[in-house]
Amino acid sequence: MKTYDVAIIGAGVTGTSIARELARYKLDVALLEKEEEPAFGVSKSNSGIIHPGIQNSPGSIKGRLCVQGNLLIRSLSKELNIDFKESGELIVAFNEEETGELLRLKKEAEVLGVPGLKIVNKTWLRQNEPNLASEVIAALYAPTAGIISPYRLVYDLAENAIRNGIEIFTETKVENIVYGKPNFEIFSSKGLFRSRYVINSAGLFADEVSKMLGIDYFNIRPRKGEEFILDKKKENLTHRLILPLPSKTSKGVIIIKTADGNPMVGPTAEDIEDKEDLSTSDSGFNKVLSSARRLVPSINDKDIIAYFAGLRPVAGDDFIIKHEDKAPGFINVAGIQSPGLTTSPAIALLVTNILKDNGLALRKKFIFRAHRKKTIHLFQNPLLKAKKLIKKDPSYGDIVCRCEMVSAKEIRDAVRRGAKTMDGVKFRTRAQAGRCHGSFCTARIMKILAEERKIPVTSVTKRGKGSEMVKEGRFMLSGAEGAKREV
Repeated sequence: MKTYDVAIIGAGVTGTSIARELARYKLDVALLEKEEEPAFGVSKSNSGIIHPGIQNSPGSIKGRLCVQGNLLIRSLSKELNIDFKESGELIVAFNEEETGELLRLKKEAEVLGVPGLKIVNKTWLRQNEPNLASEVIAALYAPTAGIISPYRLVYDLAENAIRNGIEIFTETKVENIVYGKPNFEIFSSKGLFRSRYVINSAGLFADEVSKMLGIDYFNIRPRKGEEFILDKKKENLTHRLILPLPSKTSKGVIIIKTADGNPMVGPTAEDIEDKEDLSTSDSGFNKVLSSARRLVPSINDKDIIAYFAGLRPVAGDDFIIKHEDKAPGFINVAGIQSPGLTTSPAIALLVTNILKDNGLALRKKFIFRAHRKKTIHLFQNPLLKAKKLIKKDPSYGDIVCRCEMVSAKEIRDAVRRGAKTMDGVKFRTRAQAGRCHGSFCTARIMKILAEERKIPVTSVTKRGKGSEMVKEGRFMLSGAEGAKREV
């Protein structure tokens, strides 16, 4: 049986970032993921904000890593050919007391090294963000905030890691870990893995993985966030990310520009017990809508085309990133909530150094393929370029998803790159993500998935086993709220 140098548990943005960083070295690395595809855990509900480093204590791990990650994400996005947009953000104040709080945030952020911060007044705001509420009197402007597609970042990290020799095992749930010298034995739903080092980046379930080795000093508490997506026609609602002053548990309800155009509002912040509870609620909807309208009054509930909930893995006020002396070779990377997406490349560097400090020899490969070819998305291309693509390959002109302008070519390419499910296609291409929620394109996408994977259409799932789209000869179409109806 093969013994790996490093086994990583969890293929979200943290796990795939670590895997891709370790792919630079002459190591045998396995990345284990319990879901059908990467990004199906915490990462699937990420808002895609690249935070500048404000709102984190200067003495915190997350504060330091956020500023570093904000810089690293730029070079990473160039290497992987992902669209990163530096949108900037505004934290707004409605009165003089709140303006004083902005000055405190600015001072703390400058200690961390966040560049370009300034307090802007009402005149500046009226000129640059005309849709903001007239009651806003000032804001802390952070120009280095940005937006990126969190799903495509995970998939591109995973794809590049595989290209550089990393092995990824999906549908591989870790059931137990036994520590023995010199190797760990990892018992999973797909059999036994042996590894010299183990990195626990299991998101919501990191505490359960840690307890398998008797390391039980922390618990993961799910914090639910409900978010709501607006129609693309509202793309220019704001020019920047708009945030209220933060609370102790949350950055508050944010007006979010997304990498794909649709504005998004949210999230709520509700501590719950159930790590599988992704339900949305009327109370969450009303809270987000009223909070968003306080910032931008013109937001209309009729502009909302989709809503969902995500869970953040809270393990205290800061990240847990440490080598565990109780089980030498085991590294916990837990409690990675916001700003986890921003910090992910910095976390990868930190974990690599922890491995090195604890005896792992890191010898760089002679060839590391850092770059990947840009994925073509028709909706991101101007008409003239789209015509050239169609002339070169007519399947770009075969539009499957009309809402998001996604072609048959893009869907087939997504499957060939690793998409196994309907959600996998959606996260990679945006097909099914428009106002009609797949009413027009679902059947066609299922057909393409079945053809490309050489499986019967009855085996096509939404997000893995138990979510088959066709049962007992009936086609089940998922609507905007996740409810299924017969067609």
